[in-house]
Amino acid sequence: MNKIKLIGINKNPTSPSDHIIHRRHFLSVSGAAAIGYWMGSGRFFKMPGERSLVSIGQATGYDPSLIRRKIEEMFNQLGGISDVVKPGDKVAIKVNLTGGIIRQGELPYSPVESFQTHPEVVRAVAELAIDSGAKKLYIVDGVFDDISYGKTGYAEMVKPLNAELIDLNNPHPYKEFMHKPVGDHFQIYENFILNRLLDEIDAFISIPKLKCHQCCGVTLSLKNNFGLPPVQFYDRPGKPQGYRAAMHGGLKESRSRLAKVITDINIARPAHLTIVDGIMTSEGGEGPWYRTFHLKKANVLIAGKDPVATDAVATAAMGFDPDAKDFQSPFVNCQNHLAMANAFRLGTNKLNEIKIVGAILEEVVQPFKPCKSYDDTDADAF
Repeated sequence: MNKIKLIGINKNPTSPSDHIIHRRHFLSVSGAAAIGYWMGSGRFFKMPGERSLVSIGQATGYDPSLIRRKIEEMFNQLGGISDVVKPGDKVAIKVNLTGGIIRQGELPYSPVESFQTHPEVVRAVAELAIDSGAKKLYIVDGVFDDISYGKTGYAEMVKPLNAELIDLNNPHPYKEFMHKPVGDHFQIYENFILNRLLDEIDAFISIPKLKCHQCCGVTLSLKNNFGLPPVQFYDRPGKPQGYRAAMHGGLKESRSRLAKVITDINIARPAHLTIVDGIMTSEGGEGPWYRTFHLKKANVLIAGKDPVATDAVATAAMGFDPDAKDFQSPFVNCQNHLAMANAFRLGTNKLNEIKIVGAILEEVVQPFKPCKSYDDTDADAF
């Protein structure tokens, strides 16, 4: 394992003349024909000539036995997860508890049935990881407040799993954060301050909610990584906002900045496996702090080992083109971070390069309302 510097940050931006990344993330195995995409911890998700595999499952609710059965079936359709989780592995599962609980006040609906990852999906994935040999499980997120894990059902859910809840805003279970490099072709961040656990784990699983996002178009597994860096190091200097405001940049700057930051953080800490929770969710914004936010039931789960391909299928299931041009729906206010991730060889956002198994994509599409432009909605929520 590469040695990582502790605590430190470098935010010097750079703009490479092209968006193709040539890095040591590629390994040569028996010649150039066997080059694979490097995904950290000695795991690969794709070999040249293969189409990325993404599974679609359908469920109308969060009954534990139904979710367990559906996700197990989807994993089998992906060829199992023994290549992701091996006996004795330490596994981290990144959830999306965006927005926290306290600042939302009293809601007429459950956060995990609208804009946060549902714990029953996480429970099923965790149980299947244990079945695959996981020795230690961590449920991780950079939570907005101290009560998020308790109020959303996670605290109770992890007890029989012997899993540990980790707030990535703290260095626990270590004493210090690490300084994780992105690589030679970083765009905004040369490195990220992260909990050292994210470098010590053997497998990293992302379980986002299926949602639109005002600043990023869609928020799925790639955007889920935005919650990895500790808020206190990435808030706005001199005028803290309580979120990673410095990563966003200013309102106009964010239009081109966010896709680059998302790409940087996914190079630094890529996911080996993604499961998108789209059973009960929302549209018109990533949380109830937008006037355009509405509940949405899509009745779908989407899983894959190529995070970009999984996000692409999820985007298509929302009725959008995952290869849409910058500043076109659903990427109304931004560059298309899925296309940028594809350009940096993190996976493919091209549907014709993806093999879909399970349910038929056209039969699960539930058109979502995209977020509007900054001029038409709550710009102050940015």
